[in-house]
Formats: sequence, structure tokens, C-alpha cells
Amino acid sequence: MALNKQIGAADVVAQLRSGMTVGIGGWGPRRKPMALVRELLRSDVKDLTVVSYGGPEVGMLCAAGKIKKLIYGFVTMDAIPLEPYFRKAREAGAIEVMELDEGMFEWGLRAAGMRMSFLPTRVGLATDVLTRNPQLKTITSPYDDGEVYVAMPALKLDAALLHVNEADRLGNTLTTSNDPLFDHLFARAADACYVSTDKLHDKLELDARTAKLNMFERYLVKGVVHAPFGAHPTYSGPDYGWDMEHLKRYNASASEDGGWQRYAEEFVAISEAQYLEKAGGSERLSKLKTPVF
Repeated sequence: MALNKQIGAADVVAQLRSGMTVGIGGWGPRRKPMALVRELLRSDVKDLTVVSYGGPEVGMLCAAGKIKKLIYGFVTMDAIPLEPYFRKAREAGAIEVMELDEGMFEWGLRAAGMRMSFLPTRVGLATDVLTRNPQLKTITSPYDDGEVYVAMPALKLDAALLHVNEADRLGNTLTTSNDPLFDHLFARAADACYVSTDKLHDKLELDARTAKLNMFERYLVKGVVHAPFGAHPTYSGPDYGWDMEHLKRYNASASEDGGWQRYAEEFVAISEAQYLEKAGGSERLSKLKTPVF
């Protein structure tokens, strides 16, 4: 494997095929690999099974007809609770869905990363999660307790797309936000993991403090894309916050005739450099405030 893993966003998408299962890291409007998602939107790849704690990337992929099946715990932009294009696709029955409790979702990623076919959990018992997902099975403990658990199946990914604050060309990454959440599980659950990064180094020099921010092993990373502000319009704290003005505009487009087409023409069917310029440029984006929860 080449030591220099730096590639372009188009090189990442060139590795994806229609029908794949693709995990997208981040959480709602946090640290979504939007530069990679926009490149995916520009491609002919479709019929995807997308696995995500969903945010606007899910809505955009739904609007573009890229998703065949969605496996998710939620799809939200936090301050805008219901992601509009996901909602339209869900209500129209345009996509297959596997709706999971957030903990079950995490357990499925952990099982895949551990190369297990499933992990037992109490989560989901006596709820409509089992009613809505009849493919989920229960399992009885082989020990004297005889307790019954949900057997949460592994969420195995063909590819994972993640966004980090910093990375080097070797595939080492740093997530410096206060909420790294579950990106490391996506990386381990995937056959191939690709990361976009706001800052790219030749080689990171890690110490005891920064080593804790290196959430997953570099051997898992197949490609690193230098994408300054690559999470926009979601946030990548502490470097920049979410662009609520942009998200509100995107949200409003879902209520307009031809709204997605106009949004896509303005913000997707252009180069990433043009996108950042239309979004207000690096000076504006660097001043976006991170939300406080």
C-alpha cells in the first residue's frame, strides 16, 4: 500500500459502485463529509444502501435519487428537526428503510468492526423497532439466566466516508471536536474508509495529548482528501460552526416547485472551489460560530 494516501474527491467516488452499502460518518449536522457527498451527487452512482446518523447528506442523496435503502437512527439538522428531503422521500415511500434505536445502530457498527455477525442487546425489546423490522431476531442466553436479547445484526459497510479536523498523507487523523461520537466505528465496519480533512499535513507528530484524538488506525484509511471547510454547511468544531443561513435556504427549497433542481444547479453542479466561493469564502466560513448544546 502506498504511503502517500492523498487523493481527490473524484478519486474516492471512482471507487464506489451503484448498489454498494456506504456508511457516512458524523451526526446530524455535525462533521458530515459534505465535500465527498457533493462529489457523489455529481456522479452516476445510485441504488445505494446508506448507513448514517443522518443529516442533510441523507436528504440531498434522497432528493437526487441516489438512495435505495436507508439504515438510520434519525435524520435531522438539530435546529431544523425534520430533514425536509428525507421527509418527502419517507412519506412518499420512495426508499426502503431500516429504522433503528440509536444504540442498536451503534451495536450494529460495533459488530461489523469486530467481524461478528451480531451482538446481543436489550435495546429494542418490547418496542415497535421489532415490529417495524421483522428481520430482526432474538436470541436466548445459553447460560442459566436464560435471558432473551435482540440479536442486532452487523452493519457491514463496503465503504465509509468521514470528515476529520486534521490528517496526514499517511492516513493518520485527528478529530479535535468535543463530540467525536462514532466515526471510529464506521471506519472499522468498512472494507474501505475514505476521509476528508480540513487541514492536511505531510506527517503528524503525535504526543500523549494528540494521540487521544487519533480515533482509528491509519491502516483502515484508503484515501485522504484535503477539503478545507469540507463539512460545510454542517459544522466541524472547533474550526467552524454550522451555516444556519445556508441550511435554512436548503430547507426552504424543499417547499418550492423545482427547489432541489435550483439548489443543485447553484451548489452541486459546480466545482468545490466555486461552492466555497458561493458559500461566502473562507473568511466568512471561518467565523461561523459553533452551536452550544
